[in-house]
Amino acid sequence: MNGIFYFSSTGNSLHIAEQIRAELGGEIRFIPKFKGDVNVYDKLIIVSPTHSFGLPTLVYDFIINLKSARPLYIVLNHGGMRTNAPYFAYQLCKEKGLNIRSVQDVMMPEIYTLTFSQPKWATKMVLRKAPERIKSVIEVIKDDVEIVISKPKKDKWTPKHLENRKIWHTLAKDFSVTEACNNCKKCVRICPTNNIKFRDGNIVFGDKCVACLSCYHRCPEKAIVYLDKKKKDRYINPFIQEKNIGTDQV
Repeated sequence: MNGIFYFSSTGNSLHIAEQIRAELGGEIRFIPKFKGDVNVYDKLIIVSPTHSFGLPTLVYDFIINLKSARPLYIVLNHGGMRTNAPYFAYQLCKEKGLNIRSVQDVMMPEIYTLTFSQPKWATKMVLRKAPERIKSVIEVIKDDVEIVISKPKKDKWTPKHLENRKIWHTLAKDFSVTEACNNCKKCVRICPTNNIKFRDGNIVFGDKCVACLSCYHRCPEKAIVYLDKKKKDRYINPFIQEKNIGTDQV
């Protein structure tokens, strides 16, 4: 049986995971909550967003702690530039002695929209083209095609990723909550690192942010803002049930 491990804040990775399961079968497990033994599965499939040219903190930690000889397949999704994130993930797995078979990537709508807005036409175009990209990714996993990723001649992206990771935990200090907040506490419940608390009648952000933007995009009232900019655009993948983000499907 396939173990499909995902991390998702707006549903892009969950959507890909669900498509993989529909074609190949298996169980979908949310990485931050998984405490079991990965070796109960025959194949391991990791579906993850790309964060700042590399892996999200929680996915990186998951791979670092993997102890398995099972065939491993990684599917990354990215909004803008592809950069060298696939090589970064591939090399990490090689260094850990994991049985990495392939690292593939799929373009999905951009979610890091704190300081800019992606045009709606661009989001629609990416979503329209995504099924064919996902289909080809699934075929590679199904046929167990090994994809070796060679070291890039020049890699300016990985150093940038490593530098950015050092300050991700500080991102939430620039979040604030507007008067639109109705104290539903959804942000508290969905934060994957328990970085958000409800204290003395207020939403309080801590210093364990992993820059996933779950709280920002999924607040029902759009009450969480960045640098006091009251931008209205938010994104949730239209092909998933939002309530399923952060849950398992077994």
